[in-house]
Amino acid sequence: MDPAFGDSVAAFCRYLAAERAYSAATVTGYRRDLEALARLTGDAPPESLDAQAIRTAAARLRQRGLAPRSIARALSAWRSYFAWGSRVRGFAHNPVTGVRAPKAPRGLPKALSTDHAKQLLDAPTAAAPGDAVRDTAMFELFYSSGLRLNELIGLDLMRAPASRGWVDMGAGELTVTGKGGKTRVVPVGAAARAALAAWINERGSVARPDETALFVSPRGRRVSASYVSTRLKRRTLEAGVPAKVHPHVLRHSFASHLLQSSGDLRAVQELLGHANISTTQVYTHLDFQQLARVYDAAHPRARRK
Repeated sequence: MDPAFGDSVAAFCRYLAAERAYSAATVTGYRRDLEALARLTGDAPPESLDAQAIRTAAARLRQRGLAPRSIARALSAWRSYFAWGSRVRGFAHNPVTGVRAPKAPRGLPKALSTDHAKQLLDAPTAAAPGDAVRDTAMFELFYSSGLRLNELIGLDLMRAPASRGWVDMGAGELTVTGKGGKTRVVPVGAAARAALAAWINERGSVARPDETALFVSPRGRRVSASYVSTRLKRRTLEAGVPAKVHPHVLRHSFASHLLQSSGDLRAVQELLGHANISTTQVYTHLDFQQLARVYDAAHPRARRK
């Protein structure tokens, strides 16, 4: 990468981490997309790029087999970088403005049925006692409060100046900082509160004295995203749930089941921390799919042979 381009990308990434409070993984993704742009444009100075250069770069990504969704993500990263560059580095314009990604079919998020969610959370486990208590608390909290994975692993045992989230057991709620540094308060259900209380009683015998994290691994340190995913995969297999369950599936299940029961799209939007209600509206399609299945199974003139 051209040194001047590399310098501006590094400064932009520092801005994302410090001022926008983006996670390390998100910042790495932005950096990767901008490094790809530099390669695709022959290390041309960023301020010299125009809309045609951006369209050509996006077309090359498509020729290399990238999915429309991945190209849209890259364009979003490039657009944000040039918007920052216009404000901070004196770029004359944002060449990504008006450049659209190829259309992609919008896939529906996968959610468990209510029966499978209960099966997953209630199933006995062969995990070590301490692990089982912690895992149950993590997965109950996922399903109870609709958290993102980074929000869950960022929770601290107690509120502190640098905390990104914490649980108030007395109030039965948690405060969490999500995407873009947006803070929200969400309720914690009775089952999740009971599981959390059991884990907090165990935590002191596992966590290192200086560790602030609510959820820790057997090594006494904050759990990682990959560790939580591995534990959930194991629990899914033990429970015999016939689905591929990753942490976001529990968030989708929370949203889908809450919307089915309440019909309150705005409330679900607030609980999920979505900035735009159009993001939440995808769950109305999930709800309709369930209704359609019931109709097909029950209506005498709709049954399929």
